[in-house]
Amino acid sequence: MKPARLRADLLAGLTTSFALVPECIAFALVAHLNPLMGLYGAFIICTLTALFGGRPGMISGAAGSMAVVIVALVVQHGAQYLLATVLLGGVVMMLFGLLRLGKLVRLVPYPVMLGFVNGLAIVIALAQLEHFKQGEHWLTGMPLYLMIGLVALTMLVVYVLPKLTRAVPPALVAILGVGLLVYLLDLPTRTLGDMASIAGGLPHLALPDVPWNLETLKIVAPYAVLMAMVGLLETLLTLNLTDEITESRGYPDRECVALGAANMVSGLCGGMGGCAMIGQTVINLSSAGRGRLSGVVAGGMVLLFVLFLAPLIERIPLAALVGVMFVVAQQTFAWASLRVLHKVPLNDVLAIIAVTVVTVFTDLAVAVLFGIIIAALNFAWQHARELYADSREDGEGGKYYQVHGTLFFASTASFLEQFDAASDPARVTLDCQHLSFVDYSAIAALQTLRERYAKAGKHLRVVHLSERCKKLLKRAGEQH
Repeated sequence: MKPARLRADLLAGLTTSFALVPECIAFALVAHLNPLMGLYGAFIICTLTALFGGRPGMISGAAGSMAVVIVALVVQHGAQYLLATVLLGGVVMMLFGLLRLGKLVRLVPYPVMLGFVNGLAIVIALAQLEHFKQGEHWLTGMPLYLMIGLVALTMLVVYVLPKLTRAVPPALVAILGVGLLVYLLDLPTRTLGDMASIAGGLPHLALPDVPWNLETLKIVAPYAVLMAMVGLLETLLTLNLTDEITESRGYPDRECVALGAANMVSGLCGGMGGCAMIGQTVINLSSAGRGRLSGVVAGGMVLLFVLFLAPLIERIPLAALVGVMFVVAQQTFAWASLRVLHKVPLNDVLAIIAVTVVTVFTDLAVAVLFGIIIAALNFAWQHARELYADSREDGEGGKYYQVHGTLFFASTASFLEQFDAASDPARVTLDCQHLSFVDYSAIAALQTLRERYAKAGKHLRVVHLSERCKKLLKRAGEQH
């Protein structure tokens, strides 16, 4: 590795590690867990996916989307059941990758991707507002003004420094600079240590302390599958985004296997489950982190913070980290999607807005599924409308139909409307050279058409069927 590349990855990893810590602590607290579980999860998952995953430069850790999924489990059954869930969820993720299902992310349309990115950017920004509270109450007076001032200063450094020099990541300079300013001037503002203490020891390997029986499986399996699906979805969509930013190609199946293995190790070592984190990934990429080393450094630094550097890290002002995350939210939001709203089809506009809103108010999995359904229905509607037929007399007292388009569940009614069995002559030819049969509804429509002509005492001859259509017809005939 070239010295310049090595230095860039080291600094990017260090910068990203500062952003990992408060997020993982916050997500652990959301899930009613010891903050160290979030930090252990971040260390293990970030390091292992960086080493063995399919997308260098992408950062994974204890993610909020997965924390929300398991809150009810932790409240009802405790942290040990969570660890069993993380272990089983890792197995599901690995199977997903081994079965080469990562390619399913291609089914996610681009408008849904834009909605995903915009929704997560808003979620990242809204999550920072919690730091403007003291307990359940919003900050007021001087503490509020100081917080706003330090956040604004952090954002200013991040935006201005790249215009002066690109030798160091601007987020790193902003965090350390604002932290030093607060320390030297003894400014009374909240620090990372006010969230929770991060001092601890090495994670140790142990099976979750749960009864290993069918009853436990019934409890953890639904959460494990849901957690795995949410984690895989966020990871694969973040991988796509990373591919676009870096103009390179990752390997989704390999990433799924590595993520599953990392979650299994995290569950065995007392850590939370995790997946790709879009905010930290954007920080890493914007800090010029492109190689596996940046992720390894980010994960390794989290462990060093826990073991040795807690007294120093706990002094970092939350305002500096909030400022960086606000910039990340701004950089993550696809502002170009707003400029093209009046240029793209209405259905795509609706998909972008719907996925954005649903991501903010529910969760990512529901939002993306909702967006895919909208896109699929629109695709079906458009293709159904494109089916049409040309007809003419064949010169021998018969009639010739040539149908163009795709015959499937949404277009069968339109297909049958093209024919007039009652008025057509005794001999009718259907040319299927430009007609594609897709599903069983298409076969049923053709059978219905034949029955209509037979009932009218007329003969329907079908020509130019493709080999695929012949196989579908043959299979349907065998079933009957």
